[in-house]
Amino acid sequence: MNRMPIHQFFYIICLLIAHFSCTSPEPSGPMNILFIAVDDLRPDIGPYGNTLIKTPNLDKLGKTATVFENHYVQVPTCGASRCSILTGLLPKTTGHLQNSAFEKFMSEEPEGETPESMVHHLRRNGYHTVGLGKISHSVDGLLYGYEESPEGARPEMPYSWDEFIFDADKWGTGWNAFFGYADGSNRQGKKGQVAPYEMADVGDRGYPDGITADLAVEKLKELQAGDKPFFLGVGFFKPHLPFTAPKKYWDLYNREDIPLTAAPNIPENINRASLQNMGEFNQYKAGNERASLDTALSDEYSRKLIHAYYASVSYVDAQIGKVLDELERQGLADNTIVVVWGDHGWHLGEYRVWGKHTNFEIALRSPLIIRVPGTPARHVDGSHVVSSVDVYPSLMEWCDIPVDFPLDGQSLNTLLKEGNDPNRGNLAFSYFSKGITMRNERYRLTRYFRDQEPTVELYDHEVDPLETRNIAAEQPDVVASLMLLLEKGNTGLYDN
Repeated sequence: MNRMPIHQFFYIICLLIAHFSCTSPEPSGPMNILFIAVDDLRPDIGPYGNTLIKTPNLDKLGKTATVFENHYVQVPTCGASRCSILTGLLPKTTGHLQNSAFEKFMSEEPEGETPESMVHHLRRNGYHTVGLGKISHSVDGLLYGYEESPEGARPEMPYSWDEFIFDADKWGTGWNAFFGYADGSNRQGKKGQVAPYEMADVGDRGYPDGITADLAVEKLKELQAGDKPFFLGVGFFKPHLPFTAPKKYWDLYNREDIPLTAAPNIPENINRASLQNMGEFNQYKAGNERASLDTALSDEYSRKLIHAYYASVSYVDAQIGKVLDELERQGLADNTIVVVWGDHGWHLGEYRVWGKHTNFEIALRSPLIIRVPGTPARHVDGSHVVSSVDVYPSLMEWCDIPVDFPLDGQSLNTLLKEGNDPNRGNLAFSYFSKGITMRNERYRLTRYFRDQEPTVELYDHEVDPLETRNIAAEQPDVVASLMLLLEKGNTGLYDN
């Protein structure tokens, strides 16, 4: 009888250990969902190849989950992007492109046959639903102005939540906390006379996200003892402006090691109307310099801002780690789907822009990391394009909940389980600034409904991944073929 050489035997054992260590056990019973939304998080984190930034908790999650390399949001602004992922729908009107989308289309509507959100649909199907922090647009789920009291405010999503929790602590209100500094002050209270960053020598609870993480940890302990499956949405503020984080997270970096953008100039052959004027960034009037498309910020100040952004990302990574560790501690990890989602990207000086609000890759691409129990870890590479609207139908399929109403997304199930899905359209549509943009595995095509020329932009990601040169005029045949595909995403919102 032939015997297997001992080195081959141990090699096979090692392969089996590696496989099963990256595959969580099959779940028993209905699966819970932990949905973590992170504000203004671009894919500058470990699972996406940034080896300088310190994100150990997201790195750890990425090794046991599916990392979607080319995930795109539908709108590059907070409220509208969140409206799309929660409804599973592409924007149909210009009102759906505003931060007020929840207020306009959901908050005062009667409860209808079609659920208002995926959270509502889960609740109707036996889930206990809990929101914590910024899940929709308002940071505590209530509609009130930045300088108003939340007393008597109506909810943004009136039928979705069994519980909604937020602790504004020393800041007093949710919006004060969102724009808050370590001493309890905030941007609006200081009339904008604040810097767009802060490094305070405080603990994690010195800023709101540390408090939110602690609340999520306590809530998981309660949910573990419950008799229903749960949906727990946890919305973290950072790295949204102001870039504020405890000093220990700033200390993780040597500022001189932090690279500046490789695309500092305005792209060739575009109109500046395709960019933005940094109105949000320049509200922080005590910054060292004012951002402008006319002149780039100095290298010194740019590096300081990127340092602040990185520190904010490391801070929120630590908070995510607390929540994921508690999920493990409570014995819930093997029966809970985990979704980590960035609501859009953010320009860190690309094209002289500091902010979101463009139809470029930098503003539209964001992290999407999903761990489904019983599914092996994998990295879905850039040849597969996915959208935020795909999350809703995916969760329903994984939770075995029927959907008998239209959604615009397509389930990620096959892609997640097999790494490939030949039946996917492989297109992502996004909308902003009088434009529709489409991304496939190679190109980005953007069409603007405006007077300023050019109104069509084409970028070839095989040769220009930073989208530095519009080649639409040079490639009319490519534009014509892609324009037919772009029409699939034309929902008519610019028809009027």
